[in-house]
Amino acid sequence: MNTTDLLNVASEFGSPLYVYDSDTIVNQYNRLNNAFGAVPNLRLNYACKALSNISILKLMNQLGAGLDTVSIQEVKLGLAAGFAAERIIFTPNGVSLQEIEEVTSLGAQINIDNLSILEQFGTRHPDVPVCIRINPHVMAGGNTNISVGHIDSKFGISIHQIPHLLRIVENTGMNINGIHMHTGSDILDIDVFLYASEILFETAKNFKDLEFIDFGSGFKVPYKAGDIETNIEELGEKLSTRFNEFCTEYGRDLTLAFEPGKFLVSEAGYFLAKVNVVKQTTSTVFAQVDSGFNHLIRPMLYGSQHEIENISNPKGRERFYSVVGYICETDTFANNRRINEISEGDILCFKNAGAYCMTMASNYNSRYRPAEVLWHQNKAHLIRKRETFDDLLHNQVDVDLSIALNKEVLVK
Repeated sequence: MNTTDLLNVASEFGSPLYVYDSDTIVNQYNRLNNAFGAVPNLRLNYACKALSNISILKLMNQLGAGLDTVSIQEVKLGLAAGFAAERIIFTPNGVSLQEIEEVTSLGAQINIDNLSILEQFGTRHPDVPVCIRINPHVMAGGNTNISVGHIDSKFGISIHQIPHLLRIVENTGMNINGIHMHTGSDILDIDVFLYASEILFETAKNFKDLEFIDFGSGFKVPYKAGDIETNIEELGEKLSTRFNEFCTEYGRDLTLAFEPGKFLVSEAGYFLAKVNVVKQTTSTVFAQVDSGFNHLIRPMLYGSQHEIENISNPKGRERFYSVVGYICETDTFANNRRINEISEGDILCFKNAGAYCMTMASNYNSRYRPAEVLWHQNKAHLIRKRETFDDLLHNQVDVDLSIALNKEVLVK
């Protein structure tokens, strides 16, 4: 998409607004698919927690992706989008046995990440194929909130608990058809990822009937010009070679699986917001927009950086601005950022807004969540309507709280 397209979409659908470019999603999928082209059996399971709009899910299904889910609701969304149940993997954390059993009844692949649930599930459903999520105790990723392979992480079964795990599998006679790991997000050091993979290969030798090995994802995407990113092509070459060697050692070809989320959709997304006020203080120039962390929480939550462009004045001289929102709390998108000169009414474009933006949006301050638009084949398609006041009240129950005040209260 170009600047003119974005301005036209903002004019048609208003702001704030999420816009997704389908071409970018397709290109990222093909790039990852090609990087691991040397692997006979590859499965890319889209991690839909990144962006779960059903139109995006349908696009992923058309590309041939599987689906990585973390809740029964995401499983049901996948089924509604047309995914075959066997192409959906369910990797929850801390959910009830009941929810896992409900997903089992829907036919999705189960991925269990704790010994308690593994034993309960194996005892009750020994014939249901189960994947096991391993914590390799390898620290990878950016912010500590998104590095999930370290020893204090709540995710996965520790590699130090493998003997206990094997005892449960033997005692229940359960069917283990896959193993899985996830070390975190924003992975840059390929050698760290490959080291964690060796731990997974070693663990895999304990299970004789595996069908797949899932290496998670967490690939870093660039957030600004010149930013570093995961070298997918180098990783693809090195891990493919090692995976094929392992399959020879194991005795049969397994499926290599990944769960890309942000990698597929982050760069496809744009968040458009209108400047309500340009506010000059004694030390700072604020550009105050018609949005806040209720729509894009990542800068406040993770300290993430989103490139911001003034698409209304792309050739204006650069000045320093702090871009802030309208939420009644500290609500900062960027501090002292060089941006082309901003006037009230201008449209600012936040890049890399495809992942963990709309899915983490809220109605804080009783604000409406924005609309979503898919830019597909050079045309804008509305894929989610902007919320209205009726949506805020939709599930609320108006209780009659009228109270007959007694005379003593009135006298006092």
